[in-house]
Amino acid sequence: MAGKEQLGPYTLSWGDGVFPLGGDALALGAFASVRPGWRVCDLGAGSGALLLLLARRADRLALTGVEVDPLSAQTARNNLESNGLAGEVVAGDLRTAPLPAGGFDLVVSNPPYFPVGSGKSGGPARSEEFCSLAELCAAASRLVKNGGRFALCHRPERLVDVLCALRSCRLEPKRLKLAAHGPGHPPSLLLVEAVKQGRPGLKFD
Repeated sequence: MAGKEQLGPYTLSWGDGVFPLGGDALALGAFASVRPGWRVCDLGAGSGALLLLLARRADRLALTGVEVDPLSAQTARNNLESNGLAGEVVAGDLRTAPLPAGGFDLVVSNPPYFPVGSGKSGGPARSEEFCSLAELCAAASRLVKNGGRFALCHRPERLVDVLCALRSCRLEPKRLKLAAHGPGHPPSLLLVEAVKQGRPGLKFD
């Protein structure tokens, strides 16, 4: 279903067939560390929501997105252009995207949550049908510079999977946050930020 949302000074729009803005993206956009002038890459950019969310927090960002779905990739380009933001959105597989190794200060991702065969698949947008968690972390590790950051959101029940995948790709988990829908509810969202080649030491936000 088509929609539109105001994100600070920017307007995010999407049409039918494009994954809509959700609370997980909003939470990740507020959680990830970002500073003016950083080179930022969103793996699985969808409509470009995370790029807009980060751009409203820091000036002069160099924005890049990678999105396998051509319609979503074009939507992300349109959202950057309509908001006066320069950037590049690559339509293709994030595992093989022709982007420079070590070329980014920050990589972010709101990835599919469910492994294939888990019984919770909601199609390619929600399951790891085309890209596993391990492959996502490997791609992020290739793209982010040493000392750079990779921030992602995921399901709390996959905490061990996420931390192990990050560390195996030389991405050391440094910040972790659990979010719930409200008081008395169990956590429903996991937010993690890792530093490439970082020293061990995890803090809870």
